Amino acid sequence: TDAEVNTRKKTFTEVQTERLEQAERTVLIKCPPKLNEKKLLQYLSSHGNVKSHFFFENRGIHALIEFSEKNSIASLQDAIGLPSAAERHVVPFKSRLFTFTLKNPVSQAAEETPVHLSPQSHIPVKELIQKLCHADSISDQMYTLLNEYQLTDENIKLRFLACSLVRDFARAYFPDSMVKPFGSSVNTFGKLGCDVDMFLDFHDIRKNATKMKKGPFEMEYQMKRLPSERLANQKILSVIGDCLDNFGPGCMSVQKILNARCPLVKFSHQPTGFQCDLSVSNSIAIRSSELLYIYGCLDSRVRALVFSVRCWARVHGLTNTVPGTWITNFSLTMMVMFFLQKRSPPIIPTLDQLKELADEKDKHVIGGYDCSFVSDLSKIKPTKNKETLDVLLSEFFEYYGNFDFRKNSINLRKGKEVNKPESSPLYIWNPFEQDLNISKNVNQPQLEKFVAMARESAWILQKEENTQRMINKEPWGLAALLIPFGKSNPSKMKNRMKGIGSETIRSLLDSLKLNNANSLQKAVGK
Repeated sequence: TDAEVNTRKKTFTEVQTERLEQAERTVLIKCPPKLNEKKLLQYLSSHGNVKSHFFFENRGIHALIEFSEKNSIASLQDAIGLPSAAERHVVPFKSRLFTFTLKNPVSQAAEETPVHLSPQSHIPVKELIQKLCHADSISDQMYTLLNEYQLTDENIKLRFLACSLVRDFARAYFPDSMVKPFGSSVNTFGKLGCDVDMFLDFHDIRKNATKMKKGPFEMEYQMKRLPSERLANQKILSVIGDCLDNFGPGCMSVQKILNARCPLVKFSHQPTGFQCDLSVSNSIAIRSSELLYIYGCLDSRVRALVFSVRCWARVHGLTNTVPGTWITNFSLTMMVMFFLQKRSPPIIPTLDQLKELADEKDKHVIGGYDCSFVSDLSKIKPTKNKETLDVLLSEFFEYYGNFDFRKNSINLRKGKEVNKPESSPLYIWNPFEQDLNISKNVNQPQLEKFVAMARESAWILQKEENTQRMINKEPWGLAALLIPFGKSNPSKMKNRMKGIGSETIRSLLDSLKLNNANSLQKAVGK
């Protein structure tokens, strides 16, 4: 993989632009259960060259078809009929979602060919653990986990298509607008099954503002003026939310959450199978996505370590799918980045170092915050650090198991521990909005649970080095860390907790009681 890293890597913007353009030439077709792939492709080819395609399962078989030319879609749309509205009326919105049926299923069933289905979700942890036991080293285990969990090329195409289909609605009102994914769909750290965060972007509209500056006069659009950008965003999202709800084929459970800090519309996009969150352009969120993209591309160990740590955290209930006082995946990812900046020699550069490498076109000041950093990966010197992932995983748990969270905060700009500016249990500086703590939601018991689990994991990995593992008898290495602790031998756990303050033990016991109380409540509630 390092050989790939050294060939010219595309910038974040190049990848985004290419994928968005590709999505505009793409359609999604629901297929019959008995399907002849060759005949379908033959039919589609009569409208233009099919550049690529794949099939996937999501309440039936679907085909994603990418044409070479965008006008092939118009040709196909011209030939397509409306659904027969016998029992219910239809909303006559013509999208790029089609249903392909056989007129005479019986005679054509004989020609059915089994199609290869591209997986859109990852294997369950139990299956993963079995796979990991066959690996040769912890490093090998971590790359196995990465390969099972990371987004596939097909899944990424589907994510960009979901954005492109929403864009078709936005364009009815705002012809120049774009809908782009951000966050885990594009930052190289997304796992199969994660939500699609997308935002509406009107920036191209603002670029046009410079056009009229030459010459003796000026012309500008008359536009509705509102007291705040927030109000404008709320109004726009409200209308587009209604459009999706009323006219969007396959858009279900549309929820408008307009009073949130960042107003958004949540919906389930059934044709692609994604949960989607639509908001209006948030430049800082895009800078964060690009920063992580850069870190993820610099060294193959970065993503392998992040995926393993996140899977570990999920198994032990340190992270949760619902918001609360848990550590978020974003905070956890930043903790891994910080740890990699602290290695000797460092595996990834600090944000300040990336800023020093930035040239004019990389300059971004957003809301008074300097968000500049280099975008061209070839300008960043590769690390001299040769540590294996076996070492890094163990050292990660060791590092945070002994980190002085009471006194220190985590600062990725400087790549060093800085005194905490305020008393949150866990303080991780927002890389761009310098006065924000991205882990402000985390409470003391959750942080202490994290520390306890990190210590336990470091101990398991160190203990293993000394004892020869029994081949295939019991899970070892990373696999041993993905089994909830205390299941095998609770008394061992108690001995290793001696070094931890009594308030931690009290809170751990409380959280155990809470868990028991919850399960009790469930039992009683039934």
